[in-house]
Amino acid sequence: MNKRLKVILVMILTSGLLITGCATGSEPTAAVGKAAPDFELQNLDGQSISLSELKGKPVLINFWATWCGPCVFEMPYLQQIHEEWSDKGLVVLAINIGDSSAEVEQFLQNHDLSLPVLLDTGKVVAQKYGIRPIPVTFFIDKDGIIQVKVIGAFPSKAAIESRLNEIMP
Repeated sequence: MNKRLKVILVMILTSGLLITGCATGSEPTAAVGKAAPDFELQNLDGQSISLSELKGKPVLINFWATWCGPCVFEMPYLQQIHEEWSDKGLVVLAINIGDSSAEVEQFLQNHDLSLPVLLDTGKVVAQKYGIRPIPVTFFIDKDGIIQVKVIGAFPSKAAIESRLNEIMP
């Protein structure tokens, strides 16, 4: 093989790895129409919360990180949804991926946010849910079935509310 062809092949293989990312060895189990994978994570107070203990309630799960611009953009809308829909039975969980509790607490304080945050510092739940780009939001009905998955930031509170009718009784 000539030198130019070898260089081209190496470039193609490298590009393929960059595009597809690294394989984790396990396929995500979170898909629309399937039961949401159970998990147990700690909130900022150190209390463990599991998805299974929320069965019977509609749940909105948002995967995010403090360094993610689109995540920061949509956080005020998620805060408003938490404040206005919790009394109607909706549980909002913001699952932070990879940040420390101190970083998350500082972020919440700086942005005047009080919605429930769970810490996925080891990214185990994110991997289970197949999270690659963030933010990603799952709308889970009272029976624990994923009804909607939205990749990317919501442009408004109304955009989130338009999806809630798929999980709210």
